[in-house]
Amino acid sequence: MSIEFLLTSLIVVASPGTGVLYTLSAGLSRGARASVIAAFGCTLGIIPHMAAAITGLAALLHTSALAFETLKYLGVAYLLYMAWNTLKENGGLSVDQDVTPRSAGKVIATGILVNVLNPKLSIFFFAFLPQFVST
Repeated sequence: MSIEFLLTSLIVVASPGTGVLYTLSAGLSRGARASVIAAFGCTLGIIPHMAAAITGLAALLHTSALAFETLKYLGVAYLLYMAWNTLKENGGLSVDQDVTPRSAGKVIATGILVNVLNPKLSIFFFAFLPQFVST
């Protein structure tokens, strides 16, 4: 590992993303247990990005304009969906006044979706991380 990788990773990780916001909203509205479950779901949502980077999907996205455009528009659609739910104040990142319990499976599934569809993670794993992996 190089010092450049460690410093850049620290900067990327220090800036909170949607996974952190989802975990905080789950903890604030439903308690510590829901926060831990949400963090677990968000961690599971990182695995597909990591697997895609390890298997060389970054190279495929670099060579295929159609694959890159498809991924880009899926990311845009997800951001618009998140914006719409935020405006309606009932999205996954909202802090509910009503503390109705949600099943652990539902919290984990939402956490997975939050990170699978997170454009910041896609950029990190597909553009940044491969620079530091030896061929």
